[in-house]
Amino acid sequence: MTNTSSLAITPTQLTFDLEIVVEAEIDGVGMGVLGDGTPFLTLRGLSRMCGVAISTLVKLTDEWGQIPTKGREQKIRDLIKAQGFDDTVFFHAVKKNGTIHHAVPAHVCMATLEYYAFEVSGNDHAINSYRTLAKKGFTDFVYAQVGYNPDGKVSLAWQQFHDRVSLVANAVPTGYFSIYQEIAGMIVPMINAGIDVGPHIVPDISVGQRWAKHWKGESLEVVYGERKQYLHEYPVYFPQALSNPQTPYCYPDEALGEFRKWFRKTYLGDHLQDYLQSQAKLGKIKPAIATKAIEAFKPKAIAK
Repeated sequence: MTNTSSLAITPTQLTFDLEIVVEAEIDGVGMGVLGDGTPFLTLRGLSRMCGVAISTLVKLTDEWGQIPTKGREQKIRDLIKAQGFDDTVFFHAVKKNGTIHHAVPAHVCMATLEYYAFEVSGNDHAINSYRTLAKKGFTDFVYAQVGYNPDGKVSLAWQQFHDRVSLVANAVPTGYFSIYQEIAGMIVPMINAGIDVGPHIVPDISVGQRWAKHWKGESLEVVYGERKQYLHEYPVYFPQALSNPQTPYCYPDEALGEFRKWFRKTYLGDHLQDYLQSQAKLGKIKPAIATKAIEAFKPKAIAK
């Protein structure tokens, strides 16, 4: 989490009784969850969501509570009070490893986003961010992004898999198949191996790109007919949802046997290991878990 040491801190902003239990930076947006389950954005993360410079929010927090109250602060404070929350504190200062970190809670984030989305003209970035968080809910959005599951009952990866399957189910035209639906047999073992298949690990993109290359290279449209694009929506809490709807290709049902044969022999046999190892290098998968998943896909010997 970014430490903005120049910020003035009042005693009411210090939250020494809480700790940061999980945090991450997703597409440049720092976020996390405090020990009491409170989701937050970092100050820099909020600035990215609002589409403004970090210095703009630093100046706002430095001036917070000064008399007379300036127009921008007053409007944001009014939005905070309209939600029924205390408007005197902009962020919680949480000590971690001897350093003060600044966690901006949900009600402040939403009020600030609402201000930049609808009070400042021409800020489409803030509008899109506000709509994304308003659709899913701030808490659900942050929990999903950082992989925090307070109940421990249903894995977030399973929930995200279910949400994506549900959105794809009725989107593909009759007579065609989608890559995502067809590779469920690969995604399930990956989740079982401990891989958080979700917003940041999207294996259907890898499969789709390689299959498209094979499709064009072998001129399979001559044999099975042309593929077509369809409208696919990511769940609203996925970063990809900001550019919904997506337009991936679906393929004629007549090519299903060809795809399944290619998928088993070529993708699982030759490409999956490279994909998982590349995700491990990016820090999205622990190397030991990547190895476990790779082992899960190796052909089992037939007992004699």
